[in-house]
Amino acid sequence: MDLENKVKKMTLGHEQGSGAPCLKCKDKCEGFELHFWRKICRNCKCGEEEHDVLSNNEDDRKVGKLFEDTKYTTLIAKLKTDGIPTYKRNVMILTNPVSAKKDVSIKTVTYEWAPPVQNQTLARRYMEMIPKEKQPVAGSEGAQYRKKQLAKQLPAHDQDPSKCHELSPNEVKQMEQFVKKYKNDVLGVGDVKLPKEVEAQAAGKSPTDGDRSSVTTVRSPESKAAAQKPSNFYCFKCKENMREGDPAVYAERAGYDKLWHPSCFVCFVCSELLVDMIYFWKNGKLYCGRHYCDSEKPRCGGCDELIFSNEYTQAEGQNWHLKHFCCFDCDCVLAGEIYVMVNDKPVCKPCYVKNHASSCQGCHNAIDPEVQRVSYNGFHWHATEECFLCSCCSKCLIGQKFMPIEGMVFCSVECKKKMTS
Repeated sequence: MDLENKVKKMTLGHEQGSGAPCLKCKDKCEGFELHFWRKICRNCKCGEEEHDVLSNNEDDRKVGKLFEDTKYTTLIAKLKTDGIPTYKRNVMILTNPVSAKKDVSIKTVTYEWAPPVQNQTLARRYMEMIPKEKQPVAGSEGAQYRKKQLAKQLPAHDQDPSKCHELSPNEVKQMEQFVKKYKNDVLGVGDVKLPKEVEAQAAGKSPTDGDRSSVTTVRSPESKAAAQKPSNFYCFKCKENMREGDPAVYAERAGYDKLWHPSCFVCFVCSELLVDMIYFWKNGKLYCGRHYCDSEKPRCGGCDELIFSNEYTQAEGQNWHLKHFCCFDCDCVLAGEIYVMVNDKPVCKPCYVKNHASSCQGCHNAIDPEVQRVSYNGFHWHATEECFLCSCCSKCLIGQKFMPIEGMVFCSVECKKKMTS
């Protein structure tokens, strides 16, 4: 019965989001179908985050698990139904009166996440200071950006062994120790404050933070504030001045002497905004979860999981679980086999010839990856006397000068004129 339940759970996990359209491939994808271990769609090879899968609940559980057993437990809640820790995301709703001819209607804007601060005017100003296309307004490009960054920066398989593919008991133990260590030593959540507040906190005072998670409604101001003056505070990343009255982000693990503009609070490696201000602090630099883990452990190019075994394959500048160094198209094991790299993914020779090989302009057959070829301006030929010929007189052009035109090649001006006149 236990085995039945486990198999059922596994099946349900693979059914999540099944059939959802791909936002990137559009009609070319038949719908989301999760590959058993690659974390991508079988149909279009895009990740789940590229598909229109409703994932707010799963994302909140993932972040909730990340904050479990840390100093950030105030940001999570455990539901009575299942006891699973869930992220108490701060949702902010702005209301703005819109004048009509007779009545005044209220326009509302909902942010799917906002800094959990007591001063909601500060939270609103924070949102204004990040690029518009990255502001997580419900139903917008910014909300989709946040969803993608949650998937990329904080993959569930970097913290939860149950989300990984067939770990051994020893690998599970190593992973649990690794996760515990980064939770204790480097994980943090940025806080939004006025620089003067941070200065006061550094001096030993404790300004009130207020509740760090809620749904709040804020009325937008009807007029812009007066021109802001520069302050004596500088951004740790761009070194430019903080404007007086503007919020700054600080990271407790970095120390109170360091502040960032909201748009400068980014990962050192990928330069993306740190999603929900969740950071990993190492050697004086901010990292997102993915790139911090990459700096500590090798990551498999096949399943995208961290590698905790002592034995693994290194090929083409990437690392691979021994069992995951497989053809990206058909999943056959490539150990000892000929393969070709296509978009940084290994493909076996039969799949390459079938799906990716260039066609010869001479014989119109696929060009084997191991044979010599002639390539010019996007066109290809077998480097043989039978294929690389003058398109007019059939003279072999190997080692000779030639004149190309629209996929044809000529040995002389005369031959070119005969064919194009």
